[in-house]
Amino acid sequence: MADKKFLKDLLVDEIKDLYSAEKQLTKALPKMVKGAHDPSLEGAFRDHLKETVAQVARLEQVSSLLAIKPTGKKCVGMEGCIKEGADALEEEGDDSVLDLGLVGAGSRVEHYEMAGYLTAISLAERIGAAEAVVLLKASLAEEAAAEKKLRQIASVLLSNANDGMNVSHG
Repeated sequence: MADKKFLKDLLVDEIKDLYSAEKQLTKALPKMVKGAHDPSLEGAFRDHLKETVAQVARLEQVSSLLAIKPTGKKCVGMEGCIKEGADALEEEGDDSVLDLGLVGAGSRVEHYEMAGYLTAISLAERIGAAEAVVLLKASLAEEAAAEKKLRQIASVLLSNANDGMNVSHG
């Protein structure tokens, strides 16, 4: 059986990674808001920015419960996801297709975060950090809801794109 100290060390590492990821997102999401063409996508990014700020605060609470500092680590995974989003913002073409690129980038971000939160929750449960689990689960639920919203927006964008296509069967 894994030693409790080792599990807490892993949890601390995960919290620092998530904290860095969320802090990076607070800087990236305003660019996604500005770059979105579809009003519902713009709104989804704007709403998730507010949630991300709250998630940063929750991670600070978790850090306080664990008596650690959440800083000191750079999340290179999120840095890569954000770079893909920045690349999508630089593309040119049809607005709905560009928005679908932003949805894809946003969806990858959400899945990355969900994986981190699921890991942190499992570790926090194992070491008996019940208050931390509650906070982490709240953020996980927001990430899952944000990803679901992106999928719904993508469905509408794809439907609109299909409606505008003239497909000839010859």
